Amino acid sequence: MKLLILDTSGPVCGTAVMEDERVLCEYTAQNRNTHSANLMPMAEAALQSAGIRLEELDAIAAVTGPGSFTGVRIGVATAKGLAHGAGIPCIPVDALEALNASAGSFCGIVCPIQDARAGQVYGAAFRNGERLMQDEPLKLEEYLQRIEPLGDRFLFLGDGMPVHREKIREILGERAVFAPPQLSYLRPSAAGWLAMRSPERTGYLDLQATYLRPPNAQKNKKLLEAMGKNTNE
Repeated sequence: MKLLILDTSGPVCGTAVMEDERVLCEYTAQNRNTHSANLMPMAEAALQSAGIRLEELDAIAAVTGPGSFTGVRIGVATAKGLAHGAGIPCIPVDALEALNASAGSFCGIVCPIQDARAGQVYGAAFRNGERLMQDEPLKLEEYLQRIEPLGDRFLFLGDGMPVHREKIREILGERAVFAPPQLSYLRPSAAGWLAMRSPERTGYLDLQATYLRPPNAQKNKKLLEAMGKNTNE
């Protein structure tokens, strides 16, 4: 199976090309350029480096969130466009599951967290690859209360980890372990590894971003509509 993987769910833009169990090429970038500027050149370069043409792919895997609203939209829209052009299916990959797969082996609870702003995180919990908690948007303190009964040692990674590191250490103390930089972000090859094992295939029209809460623009629109309604009454 030949697979192109796209991830723009966090601050790191990533793409990889895999064939069965082999990673043929993998690129990640975190720079001043936006994901919209980085992603397509990286995907094209990855395919060229791997020696695989777009029409030779069996599927395109996209990390569908949770994560940055704008970032997730860029990755999903790009995957939809490429899949449509090539006439191939898409494979959605959960960002927190891919972060867990990026962490390697850990004797304890793996706690991937994406920064959701305003003191919140998108969080889940895993032990030995088994999901212990569904993806949820929670205040950091609520999230820590949810995971605390699950074990004695907790490995934190994801873009929410450096944001909330001090608060996590304050609450959990020595039970909190923080992934080193090279293991703290989502690796596109980890998402590809999950996609290879996933039975889920979807047409490009059905590939959807995973939003655990409404985007700010939608919330602001509802607020303005409510204010307008109150003003007219």
